[in-house]
Amino acid sequence: METFRTKLLRKREVAERTAAFYFEKPKGFQFRAGQFIDLTLVDPAETDAAGSTRTFTLASAPYEDELMIATRMRASAFKRVLAGLSPGAVALLEGPMGSFTLHSNASKPAVFLAGGIGITPFVSISKQAAHDRLPHRIHLFYSNQRPEGAAFLETLGALEKANPRFRLIATMTDKDKSDTPWNGETGFIDGAMVRRYIETPSGPVYSIAGPPEMVEAMRRMLIGTGVDPDDLRTEEFAGY
Repeated sequence: METFRTKLLRKREVAERTAAFYFEKPKGFQFRAGQFIDLTLVDPAETDAAGSTRTFTLASAPYEDELMIATRMRASAFKRVLAGLSPGAVALLEGPMGSFTLHSNASKPAVFLAGGIGITPFVSISKQAAHDRLPHRIHLFYSNQRPEGAAFLETLGALEKANPRFRLIATMTDKDKSDTPWNGETGFIDGAMVRRYIETPSGPVYSIAGPPEMVEAMRRMLIGTGVDPDDLRTEEFAGY
């Protein structure tokens, strides 16, 4: 696996306690939408037992000129150093890795189920699908507690307008604790919600990404609705 040298270009807040970091795309680095990298901080001011390397899915699309990751900001040594980096700071990346990508058979629809920051691979895949005008029908179910914590909602809404084959179903599980108006779905993603939007639940290929407990719950739910386990793909996003 090749290691590349990169530089931080900029950073911005994309949701409550969630930041996106944009890095220079190294010459010769290529990836498929949905893949991930290992990012290593160079000479960090502090570290902990987990070291100075973490795994991140690329939320940018392969056609874009920059590499972008997004993460919940927590009180770990790695996150503190990452948050404090200034533009121009050097980092190392290794990859790409992973096969959590859009399936090739466009006759089978794609259904994505994301919880929280598990949205990142689906942002990349959905952007690339729109850019390439892929024929796949895509439904993205995206669950958050409140709108303030839902990263990339505007980006995904714009993709829905730009790509007639893409449908976003965002849901909030705790909207009553939000000051932001919300007119979309509410409650947890369940079999009834899926069946409202997916006419034949046993037909698509399903991809699930989010916290481990959410991924397992979605897997059980889909199998309970008659989905073939062979049509399920999962990726767990643990906090660090």
